[in-house]
Amino acid sequence: MPISLHHLPAGTTSRWAVCHDDKWAEVSGTLAGLLTVPLDQARAMIENAAPFTPAPTSALPPVDLQEIWAAGVTYLRSREGRKEESGHGSVYDQVYDSARPEIFFKASPWRVVGHGDTVGIRADSGWDVPEAEVGLVLNAAGEIFGYTLGNDMSSRAIEGENPLYLPQAKIYDRSCALGPAIVPSWAVGPGPFEITLRVLRENHEVYAGTTSTSAMARSFEDLAEWLFRGLSFPLGVVLLTGTGVVPDADFTTQPGDTIEISSDALGTLTNTVVTVGVP
Repeated sequence: MPISLHHLPAGTTSRWAVCHDDKWAEVSGTLAGLLTVPLDQARAMIENAAPFTPAPTSALPPVDLQEIWAAGVTYLRSREGRKEESGHGSVYDQVYDSARPEIFFKASPWRVVGHGDTVGIRADSGWDVPEAEVGLVLNAAGEIFGYTLGNDMSSRAIEGENPLYLPQAKIYDRSCALGPAIVPSWAVGPGPFEITLRVLRENHEVYAGTTSTSAMARSFEDLAEWLFRGLSFPLGVVLLTGTGVVPDADFTTQPGDTIEISSDALGTLTNTVVTVGVP
């Protein structure tokens, strides 16, 4: 990552900092402030950040006041996975082929976990998977400010039982991880981005898969435009863009697993799995 924007703890508050060639600089203000202004102004604020030392040793999820939304069935493999789990094939065929995408609310910012934290699987679900995705960090005008990696943890058992249960399958404590940082759009270009998903169990790889955003049926800009059609985000928003890596039906994550999502352009997001909720 040539330039990356990090959310750092700072006593009882937090601060935003830029890392460029292993040199650190503190941004004046917040991510919300950067996403309120035009893209060229936000870029100037980042490029004028004041240097500081020493390098930070920990980081927070790369959001402050932004909601997280998500798009589904944007890859052919995702469509096939939804059909496989549910028996409601025509629903997902229609979403994949239609002009209007599936977009749903994923998480409030305080429910998001970052790199090195734990992600959750529901105690009342027996079939659960990570979903490795590119997240678009969009400013108030709907422009792509930057990119981050996302893990849209999902209960395939719950969504497969009935598509109307999607909110329960997708929205729960520790169901969304973002990180490790935000890579500004001007620093990395529009992609495509290759994404690799690995699941480790007792230090052994039990699942691995790779995809590329070039396989998406929709563009980043199209998804962003649909999100902003009926919603405003004065402090910015993060939009997860769907997954092209879906484990086979005989795989489920377990407590203690380590989930690793990586991209040469966007870094590596690593989380361990815990159980949340009650059976």
